[in-house]
Amino acid sequence: MEERESGKVRNRRVHMANERTFLAWIRTSIAIMAFGFVVERFALFVRQMAYILGKATSGAAEVEPGAHGYSSILGIFLVGLGALMGVLSFVRYKKIERQIDEDRYQPSLILDTLLAISVLVIAVFLIIYIVHSI
Repeated sequence: MEERESGKVRNRRVHMANERTFLAWIRTSIAIMAFGFVVERFALFVRQMAYILGKATSGAAEVEPGAHGYSSILGIFLVGLGALMGVLSFVRYKKIERQIDEDRYQPSLILDTLLAISVLVIAVFLIIYIVHSI
């Protein structure tokens, strides 16, 4: 009887660890979406300020407040990426939960690889964007 109880406790601990990992992925996806929203809103703010300052100094500004730049594209991409990561983290959580119950856990690197590639692509894009802004 004691052997069976220790197996249940161990299984509970593994399930709780799986839930903590899922929540960490959800926090990461929310942070990426929030960062994307900030990037997009900041780009709008900069465009509006350029329009207002241009209108105040020259009377006719060349920058229109409705024009979309690379920042808007990056912001929208980040929000979409965060949402995709949230969905994939749920799929991963349910898959691992089933594997734990069946005692056949197989690690998967899909979500980890997606995050690493995304961070690399975003970093390269931001570097190019900053270099062209100088």
